[in-house]
Amino acid sequence: MSELLLAQLLTALALGLLGGGHCIGMCGGLMGALTMAIPPEQRRGWPLWRLLLAYNSGRILSYTLAGALVGSLGWALHSAGLGVILRSIAGLLMIAMGLYLANWWSGLTRIERVGRGLWRHIEPHARRLLPVQRPSQALLLGTLWGWLPCGLVYSTLIWSSSHGSASTSALLMLAFGLGTLPTLLATGAAAERLTALLRRRSLRVSAAIMVILFGIWTLPGPHQQWLIQHLSLPKAAPHAHG
Repeated sequence: MSELLLAQLLTALALGLLGGGHCIGMCGGLMGALTMAIPPEQRRGWPLWRLLLAYNSGRILSYTLAGALVGSLGWALHSAGLGVILRSIAGLLMIAMGLYLANWWSGLTRIERVGRGLWRHIEPHARRLLPVQRPSQALLLGTLWGWLPCGLVYSTLIWSSSHGSASTSALLMLAFGLGTLPTLLATGAAAERLTALLRRRSLRVSAAIMVILFGIWTLPGPHQQWLIQHLSLPKAAPHAHG
């Protein structure tokens, strides 16, 4: 795995984890409703956890599939010579995500309007799966839940597609989904402690600055060549042969 891909995967993981406050706002109520839809005798111990894991596995599967789909579109745009435009949009969205994570600007959430029409068609199918009694049922419901309109998810999707590869985009969305997992699996006091940690100003600002810098790196321009020259490791001098 290249150092650049590793940095991108860690960025996607951080976006998922630090976007936890938004996840609680968007999905916390839904997660509570899904938990209440589980029969009372299964709302404890392993029976509960296996259903929660199935919900979230389905959700992350949808993110990964969406990543592959938009990555294929990104590849087509790159092939058509529009890669610079796509990278510009992705870089700007990364900067917007950083501003959102630091609570400096919340305009990112306006992107959610794009998916509301699709969700109106998906939601009735999700309701038919309630109440949830089996892991396979929870997995399918989680797969539908993954298409819930979310500005953070949409922005990460566009950013992941800018790499022009379906497999890379799918990997980045998988990493993002795994980053959201701790927040959405935590319950009760654990959720409160985790949310308090993720909302620490110093943590969010530090992460936001890193995401903004990564967005600036993503933007096409002469600054990229400068960064490559100054951040790349020096090449080893050739050995003299006697």
